Amino acid sequence: MKKKTALLGAAALIVGVVSLSPSLVSAYQGDPNVQGPNYTAQRHEAITQAFENGDYNTWKEQMSGRGVANKITEANFSRFAEAHKLATEGDLEGAKKIREELGLGLKDGSGQANGMGQRNGMGQRNR
Repeated sequence: MKKKTALLGAAALIVGVVSLSPSLVSAYQGDPNVQGPNYTAQRHEAITQAFENGDYNTWKEQMSGRGVANKITEANFSRFAEAHKLATEGDLEGAKKIREELGLGLKDGSGQANGMGQRNGMGQRNR
């Protein structure tokens, strides 16, 4: 009986950790004060310089296909850099608006807050 209780307890612990993991991993998104899982001081400096210089190619190279790299293009990089600047200046609401416009940082990354009936960046409803 003790063995069965221990196994159930371990299973419950694993389920709890797994269910919390997505929120812990996504907690840094959009908040420059929280370090992401791939943070290094050198990479942070390179990305910061890329934002300041409007250097999409350096930023993309540093991202290595991770995170928002699949949504940010050379065409929308300046807008993304603006969101970063606003966030570092403490305007998290302004940064959030731009991130939403770009389809970033909302639950599944689709840009939809609740998954239905939200407008995309071009004023059209997502279905």
